[in-house]
Amino acid sequence: MMAKTVLVIDDDPTQRRLLQAAVEKAGFACRTAPDGETGIAVAADAKDGVDVVLLDLTMPGLSGMDTLERLATKRADLPVIMLTATSGIDTIVQSMRRGAVDFIVKPANPERVVVSIRNALKMQSLSGEVKRLSRKAEGGMSFSDMIASAAPMRQVIRLAERAAASDIPVLILGESGVGKEVVARCIQGASARVGKPFVTVNCGAIPENLVESILFGHEKGAFTGAVSKSPGKFVEADGGTLFLDEVGELPLDAQVKLLRALQEGEVDAVGSRRPTKVDVRIISATNRDLAAQVADGTFREDLYYRLNVFPVDMPSLRERRDDIPALVEHFITRFNASEGAKVSGIADDTLKLLYAFDWPGNVRQLENAVFRAVVLCEGDQLQPQDFPQISGQMPDVSTLPSAPVAANAVPGAPAAANDAGPGTVAASSPVAITDEHGDLRSLTDVERDILQYAIDYYDGHMSEVSRRLGIGRSTLYRKVREYDLDVRNEREAG
Repeated sequence: MMAKTVLVIDDDPTQRRLLQAAVEKAGFACRTAPDGETGIAVAADAKDGVDVVLLDLTMPGLSGMDTLERLATKRADLPVIMLTATSGIDTIVQSMRRGAVDFIVKPANPERVVVSIRNALKMQSLSGEVKRLSRKAEGGMSFSDMIASAAPMRQVIRLAERAAASDIPVLILGESGVGKEVVARCIQGASARVGKPFVTVNCGAIPENLVESILFGHEKGAFTGAVSKSPGKFVEADGGTLFLDEVGELPLDAQVKLLRALQEGEVDAVGSRRPTKVDVRIISATNRDLAAQVADGTFREDLYYRLNVFPVDMPSLRERRDDIPALVEHFITRFNASEGAKVSGIADDTLKLLYAFDWPGNVRQLENAVFRAVVLCEGDQLQPQDFPQISGQMPDVSTLPSAPVAANAVPGAPAAANDAGPGTVAASSPVAITDEHGDLRSLTDVERDILQYAIDYYDGHMSEVSRRLGIGRSTLYRKVREYDLDVRNEREAG
């Protein structure tokens, strides 16, 4: 994880050197600027990634106060600590009113400076977490809130952004813990329904005898225990979005009523004499193969086609490992804020460990592992021993590949090609890309052969086929059906 960067803006070169030494000794990166104009340019440049500013109050040219005001217009979220040779109360009050988070009188004590920087970063983390929670509560999450620089996730974002432009029903497919609800919230946040209700229903967690009541509501006295009227989740979501998580677990009788609600735009509460009109956008999600459930008769085919208008395949964390460093940093920041911890980052060996692990529970498992590690951590960096359940399953860390540095990675960079040159394939390749006349074969034919070869090569282990080809399991199964591939040796269909 990259160290936080402190920018020192001071016209005195001696002061700049002293402050830089104190900042770097405490483990922070440091940039310096001799005047306000230069400092503003450095702070506004996204490449420099400045996290905190130490700003001298008295400088020739642009004064400290003017620099403070200009910084606020460029980076409103950037904490600024003022430095001055005088400790007049009026000056302090004026600085604070203009947005400074702290005030240090020169000559600055190094320990005092470091404490102030750490407090400023902690306040920033808390503020960021409050804003994130507010956006989530208000239905205003956006795709910029997501960590999605890995190539498979960028495809998800592209699809989700298109879906957000209309009210088209979306079906999000993927394993448990991949973040299907986060994508659903971002679709709402980027749509015309932003700020409207976002109501989540976990269809697999509702007792079967209460499904209809919870989804569609009930009248008082409609059944034993119905002591008051309940509007139901559809009515709660009116004007906004209803997210049906694990929709494949709905019982068949509830599926019938759900289909009618989608077709007619109205719901029948249990015990009610007349239906209620609702305007709801439906986003559903499942970790099951709904097409297989349709074939088995456990999921209605007409409902399947109603929900599966715009499918979005979420990759597992194994398929988007390049996002792990950024996800870990995000979770550390969040848990520092919520738990009052002071973890500054993660050791390189620990990151290698997390990068190499297979994460069967996906992002949710990583989040919980980092939470536990932050609570266990006795130093300022997360160590392998802070992840005992993971380190105990992994080989010696020295044998593991290095994790990429998220900040320097080139998203979507293609793998190195073989030496045969562009447009060719090694002679030993089992899948030909040209026909007997030397012309390129169609993409469909090549894809079908590659999928069949991969299924045979990995002896029907579909998880491994999915991981090696970098596609979601649901996408793989869909293509198997489309191409009518031979999966007689399939050993893992779940």
